[in-house]
Amino acid sequence: MNEVKARDREYIAGTYGRFDLEIVRGRGSLCYDENGREYIDMGSGIGVNVFGYSDPEWTAAVSEQLTKLQHTSNLYYTAPDSELAEKICLRTGMKKVFFCNSGAEANECAIKAARKYSAEKHGTTRCTILTLCSSFHGRTLTTLAATGQEKFHKLYAPLTPGFVSSSEIGEIERLAKIGALAGIMIECVQGEGGVNKLEPEFVSRLAAVCGSEDIPLIIDEVQTGNGRTGELYSYMHYGIKPDIFTTAKGLGGGLPIGACVLGDKVKDVFAPGDNGSTFGGNPAVCAGAVNILDRLTPEFIADVARKGEYLAEEFRSCPGVKSVSGLGLMIGVEPFGSAPDIVKKCLADGVLCLTAAGNKIRLLPPLNIPDDLLEKAAAVIKKNCEEAAV
Repeated sequence: MNEVKARDREYIAGTYGRFDLEIVRGRGSLCYDENGREYIDMGSGIGVNVFGYSDPEWTAAVSEQLTKLQHTSNLYYTAPDSELAEKICLRTGMKKVFFCNSGAEANECAIKAARKYSAEKHGTTRCTILTLCSSFHGRTLTTLAATGQEKFHKLYAPLTPGFVSSSEIGEIERLAKIGALAGIMIECVQGEGGVNKLEPEFVSRLAAVCGSEDIPLIIDEVQTGNGRTGELYSYMHYGIKPDIFTTAKGLGGGLPIGACVLGDKVKDVFAPGDNGSTFGGNPAVCAGAVNILDRLTPEFIADVARKGEYLAEEFRSCPGVKSVSGLGLMIGVEPFGSAPDIVKKCLADGVLCLTAAGNKIRLLPPLNIPDDLLEKAAAVIKKNCEEAAV
């Protein structure tokens, strides 16, 4: 065992089942271990490194801002966060943004916004947030309560009250119509839950009942957002507009950021003191995010969709694969063999992959991964799927 791994095991809390790999450097879609061995990264830091490792343009934007101002707190104005907020709103038609540090924190802000809106409009008894079964919304006690997977709840009871999970549209409509719900929060593609894409009719009915019953519709875009699914945000595939959406991961390009984005209905729900985040809107992080968002042009995102369809077709034709799910470059591959075992074999063959619930291999490569590396990585994953199915 090398020094880094030994020190990690001695001093880092044991919350992660790490792969036996130390990454020491990277460039684009490739990274390297301490021995100089090369790997194609098909996980991009769980969807964070949308332009890969050490992207020159993003690095320059962050570095330039660091020479001017690294932090001030939200007691003062700075240019990068207002510029980023403007760009998000202009690209989506939303109205206001609250910046924070993670997807979980953004989701907590969304829950606060929905509950405060509902309390002011309909009374404090209308406080329940409905989420979907198999959803994942974060690891704080409140976002764990929102998460519709029981396996995440077992060790941490009692969780924050006021949440219910269902995927039965009739039950959801019933709860909405009796005035039980302060908000409905969904992922259009459930990442941790198995890379499950929601059906358009289901999403349309959810949006309709939210509109008719004055319930804020929240879309969790933490993993799906920022070009990942072949649209700027995944809800755009469905022809709906949320009242609130959250985003994180890829927006920062490698630095921590979260954003809770508010539409017309809730744009003025917060007053000074209602929410806050010491590092939210950090100038260096926001400067990097501005660079990311500027490069997510319609043409670039269309190419993400093309690459995603290529990957999906490759795996649909693979005899070692039972099913393929997802959108864009957010792909779930269900093999006949064991997904965790296949991911380990891919690592040994120089390709980094992720897993998800339902025995899925989860693929979230950098959005700008070159075609030749995408083809090479797909060939390795297919080989291991086929061998595991024998």
